[in-house]
Amino acid sequence: MCKVFAGQDPEGYRLVNRSIRIGGHSTSIQLEATFWTLLDEIAHGQGMTAPKFLSTLYDEALEINGHIPNFASMLRTTCALYLRDRQPLDSEPSEFTNKAA
Repeated sequence: MCKVFAGQDPEGYRLVNRSIRIGGHSTSIQLEATFWTLLDEIAHGQGMTAPKFLSTLYDEALEINGHIPNFASMLRTTCALYLRDRQPLDSEPSEFTNKAA
C-alpha cells in the first residue's frame, strides 16, 4: 500500500506560490502543485478562472464564518471535499482500503 503513496512523482508535492487578488489586495498563496491542479479543475467546473474562484470562495467563507484563520488550509480541505464528493459511495474498495486481518 505505501508504494502507491511513496512512489508518487515529487513534482506533485512541490510547493508553488501564486499571487492572487482577494478583496482588492494582492496576496501570495503557497500550496503543493497537486492542490493547484485540483483548484484549477474545480474553478473550471464552476466556469471561473482559478483567481476568480479563490476570491469568490474567500468572500463567501468570510460572509458565512466571519473570519478565515488559515486560507491555505481551507483550500486544501476544499480539494479533499471535492475529491470525496466525486467518489461514488457504493464504489468498490480501493487498494488503499484497510483490510481486516
